[in-house]
Amino acid sequence: MTAPQARYRLGVDIGGTFTDVLLFEEGTGALTALKVPSNRQDPEEAIISGLTTLRDRHGVAPEAIGYFSHGTTLGVNTLLERDGAEVGLLVTEGFRDLLELRRLRLPQANNLYAPRPQALVPRRRVAEIRERIGHDGVIIREIERADVVEKARGLIEQGADNIAICFLHAYRHEDHERKAKAWILEEFPDAYVITSAELWPQQREYERGLISVINGYIGARMRRYFATLQSKTAQLGLTTRIFSTKSNGGVMGLDAAGDRPVETLLSGPASGVIGAGFVGRLIGDDKILTLDMGGTSVDMAVIDGEVPYSNENTVGDFPVLLPAVDVSAIGAGGGSVAWLDAEGVLKVGPRSAGARPGPACYGRGGVEPTVTDAYAALGIMTSILGGEMELHIDKARVALATLGDRLGLSVEETADAILQVATANIYAETVPQLARRGVDAHDFSLLSYGAAGPTHSFLLARELNLRRVIVPPMPGLLCALGCLVADLRADFVRSLWHDSRDLTDAQLNATYDQLQQDATAWLDAQQVEVAETRIIRSADICYHGQSFELNVIFPDGPISREQIETLFHDRYAQVYGYADRSSPIRVLEARLQIIGQTPKPDFTDIRPFSPTARKDVTERRLYENGQDGVAKVYQRAALEPGFTFEGPAVIEQYDTTIYLPAGFRAEIDPWFNLIGERLS
Repeated sequence: MTAPQARYRLGVDIGGTFTDVLLFEEGTGALTALKVPSNRQDPEEAIISGLTTLRDRHGVAPEAIGYFSHGTTLGVNTLLERDGAEVGLLVTEGFRDLLELRRLRLPQANNLYAPRPQALVPRRRVAEIRERIGHDGVIIREIERADVVEKARGLIEQGADNIAICFLHAYRHEDHERKAKAWILEEFPDAYVITSAELWPQQREYERGLISVINGYIGARMRRYFATLQSKTAQLGLTTRIFSTKSNGGVMGLDAAGDRPVETLLSGPASGVIGAGFVGRLIGDDKILTLDMGGTSVDMAVIDGEVPYSNENTVGDFPVLLPAVDVSAIGAGGGSVAWLDAEGVLKVGPRSAGARPGPACYGRGGVEPTVTDAYAALGIMTSILGGEMELHIDKARVALATLGDRLGLSVEETADAILQVATANIYAETVPQLARRGVDAHDFSLLSYGAAGPTHSFLLARELNLRRVIVPPMPGLLCALGCLVADLRADFVRSLWHDSRDLTDAQLNATYDQLQQDATAWLDAQQVEVAETRIIRSADICYHGQSFELNVIFPDGPISREQIETLFHDRYAQVYGYADRSSPIRVLEARLQIIGQTPKPDFTDIRPFSPTARKDVTERRLYENGQDGVAKVYQRAALEPGFTFEGPAVIEQYDTTIYLPAGFRAEIDPWFNLIGERLS
């Protein structure tokens, strides 16, 4: 009799340099890891390559995979590189310059000559519709089908077959937007039409219209990618449903992601923070500073009990109001290029060498020195992918020598200077993040991941007064792990903008009841079995006259106006140290998040993955922090819980290289995490 086929869960994170593939066997808990070079033109090809390798090298047939979730940078890269689809925008008459006026704020407040960000939709492709609904829902001017169809035809004739609609006050009264969409699709069934109210019904016309435009701008490419991915994986024999991670740390099916691709913009960084939070809960540490250092950028987040969220995210030149995991990014990854500015000052990033040609030490034609070349020249790294890819140290030295000659430094001194500048860049971003949240670095552990995070984390810890450094068993694939453990999650909003004294308890509870109905319908439509459903209700509230608001989370059960006022004052006092409890407050946005908690794999024995059985301990000469030294070189997969050692040391594993400088001690904990602390 044929043995029952094993079931697997697959998590994939498509990064700018590598695509990380993490396979979990549900029966045994065994993990298999792969890193495949990303293909920016055809991102699905990296996934196909990973699935083929799993089948041919590890004997895992695609049909044995029962769960598959992945994150991709395709949407955000399309937006940042401005090579998306042609989009047309329909607005209320008189608001044609919505995208040009923005918020009338200078992008750089201290620079009167800063260039104005270019709108995604040029003014010629913005059409005005003769319609108007007042804020109270009274129709001031009825919308006409002929006007809508005529304007839509003009946009489509210009090549804009993706049409966004944003009418005044549609966040509260969407009848005109809904009619316009229906009329356009009746006349032009092949067009893609999105309304601002169905996507994100929040007050603030510019931001609401911009989200709709972004959704159309990246939508064509995303839908084409999703369709190609489903087709090619099906040809390989994959039968399970494919999920995409979202900016808010949740997942949704590809059909929903194709309709609302704007929700996936920050899915990659969000997956990493979700994975970091999972590791923190596993070991009982809820104060985590995350450091995700990949080949292109460094992403940072502060987990203080809960994964942080923000409703004011910025992607490139554009504000994105959709809730997302609160992550800050800087261009200082392992592939970041070192260069000299006009004054001869050494800079690192934000430009990256990418995967091809990549750093000079990759031997793929790169000639500019990068952070990875600095690691190689100093002796910190000699190979990657568990020895599958040897680094060309000689080519790294040649690239560094070209820069060093201009600085008057040796190759080693130049490489050391590059690491110091990269560390300073990360430090300069970290300190404001901690200050903004009012937290003390000493109370937090630094959890590092990404291909280069563990290589650089102790260099940063040397500058910050951090409690300890945590390197999870598979740090280079933590974003893929985040894809595996992410829950179904969706956010819903209704704009109120009322004085709290003008709101009745019945109005408040009716608003949240409607939001919960919408959320439950969304979760049911995903057709996924969940272990538990959670509802989180909150509101954005401010004092009268304030320009910025606080998000206040409410307890379960019916809510009263008095409760909201008390909760806001308490939250305000917590953040600012003072609250004026006699001042009136305004309730701006009612928010609800639904979480469908998916069954979690048992990750209590996450051993570092190793394609080989090497257990040898060697020594290697290196130069760092201005000093020569000899470091012991360990194989991570051979380190058992309870093993302790001191720096300088290099720990090699398949998905990363860990550098433990002198002055630090490390221990392997019961969950196979490497825990590093400063020697007293």
